Amino acid sequence: MLMRLPRPRLLRPAVLSLLASLAPAAMAAAAPTAATPTTTAAPVTSPTAAAAAAAPASTPAPDQQLSQLLQQLPQATYTDKQALIVQLTELHDSRVRALLSALLAGNLYARSSDNQVFITHADGEHLALTDPLTGAPAGSVSADELTRIGANNQLRKDLRVALAQFDLSSPDPGVRRDAVREMLRAVNAQTVVALRARLALERDKGVRAEIRDGLALADLDSSDANIRLAAVKTLAGSLNTDVYNRLTSMVEQTSDGGYGESDARVRAAAQASIRAINRWRIFYAGIQTLIFGLSQGSVLVLAAIGLAITFGVMGVINMAHGELMMLGAYTTYVVQLLMPQHIGASIVIAIPAAFLVSGLAGIAIERGIVRHLYGRPLETLLATFGLSLVLQQAVRDIFSANNRPVQSPEWISGELNINEALSITYNRLYIIVFTFVLFLLLLQVLKRTRLGLEVRAVSQNRAMAKAMGIRTEWVDALTFGLGSGIAGVAGVALSQLTNVGPNLGQSYIVDSFMVVVFGGVGNLWGTELGGNALGIVNKLLEPYSGAVLAKIFVLVFLILFIQRRPRGLFPQKGRAAEG
Repeated sequence: MLMRLPRPRLLRPAVLSLLASLAPAAMAAAAPTAATPTTTAAPVTSPTAAAAAAAPASTPAPDQQLSQLLQQLPQATYTDKQALIVQLTELHDSRVRALLSALLAGNLYARSSDNQVFITHADGEHLALTDPLTGAPAGSVSADELTRIGANNQLRKDLRVALAQFDLSSPDPGVRRDAVREMLRAVNAQTVVALRARLALERDKGVRAEIRDGLALADLDSSDANIRLAAVKTLAGSLNTDVYNRLTSMVEQTSDGGYGESDARVRAAAQASIRAINRWRIFYAGIQTLIFGLSQGSVLVLAAIGLAITFGVMGVINMAHGELMMLGAYTTYVVQLLMPQHIGASIVIAIPAAFLVSGLAGIAIERGIVRHLYGRPLETLLATFGLSLVLQQAVRDIFSANNRPVQSPEWISGELNINEALSITYNRLYIIVFTFVLFLLLLQVLKRTRLGLEVRAVSQNRAMAKAMGIRTEWVDALTFGLGSGIAGVAGVALSQLTNVGPNLGQSYIVDSFMVVVFGGVGNLWGTELGGNALGIVNKLLEPYSGAVLAKIFVLVFLILFIQRRPRGLFPQKGRAAEG
């Protein structure tokens, strides 16, 4: 019985490999002698080898594509750069966004020695280099060793549209909405494809509406009149400026007597859409005028609310009231100098600081000057006017006559964009809210504190209050200090709206007296409502008469009003009024 040996596992593959290597040579030797042509099988290769062999003929890897496009940028013309921007955008590479942003900002340079492209930023006297492919720092060189890759206006427009396409995928709906609006400025086949793809994914209603407007705007160029008609109806509620201009161009006559839109149905629909858009624009313009009027009225109330106490309650004509606001504004400036790295916190700290500085100055004025002149209004007016000149000159000697910059914190800067027709700056909103909060706080002080009770008692019947044991001279000092402190707080708010300089107070002193007299002397509610009413009326008149004539009309109206109602809108009643 023969013993069966186990089959070696490595023998068969080795033999097959040997045969595979010898077969091509044997077939090549036999080919010349063959009577008929024969078909040879392709050599068997592994998948890895096949991929390696096909790589040179396939699409370059993203790094290679990006590198190749970057190498073309330094020598490209503006027309070539437009084509390169399209190719870069189609890569859908996150590095491209930083690259295009640098090109738009003028921070994209090519090294003169080898034309290699870098993103730069200032580094002292040199420019720090960043490799756009890796994002790694590449040292710093002198600006003489680099050549800026320039852009013209058309290229900048294309760059903004390209950057907007990247922003379409942002998680922030506001960023996506701004991206769509930017793309609407240059609608083309590329942007239409991007917007249609985004519309299928978008969940935010506002962004979806913007995208629909963009697609409808693109459909206005269709050769089909029905498609253009549907697009016009879609755009009927849009407040976008580009949409309005496009619809207007459709109904305007051209130089040859025709119209921008040849189809009468589409032209009629465009006219109806324009009328609808104009109605909404008028509506939102009215709201914006109302808010602007309230913000201007709030500034008047801020300037007058302290005067309503010193003049309305105490009967003192304080012509230095504007300079007390100026002290509050300069206090804000000094606090910012002490806290340069904390601008937002400095504004908050400046509010009580300005109240203390102006309040103490007011107490010193009352104790040193005003208390000797009670019952003599003309002398009080002249004395406080002279004091205002002294304070102005003192500020010029300390801070110089130049205006001083007071930086606004980030949470005050910017604007709230409600839609294309209505936007409100944050500083106006904060002024309205700040004024109302300050007004309510002052009301609580006068109605719910001992100082407020004594102030009201002294203002109504000084002799009786003194007979009841109230120290009227200290009440006068604290009341004057309270009104002066409120003026200082108003100066903090005004420092965010206007220049801080020695003449800041002079711009508001006349308006302050107008508001107090119009609202009713001694009535805080009258001051609040009167200031807002004058601000709104002034803003309503400005579009028709201009800012200067509007102020003149308001002043004439106020003179006529005081002739009929000498005590203002809300006059005092009772013994205080009789006195």
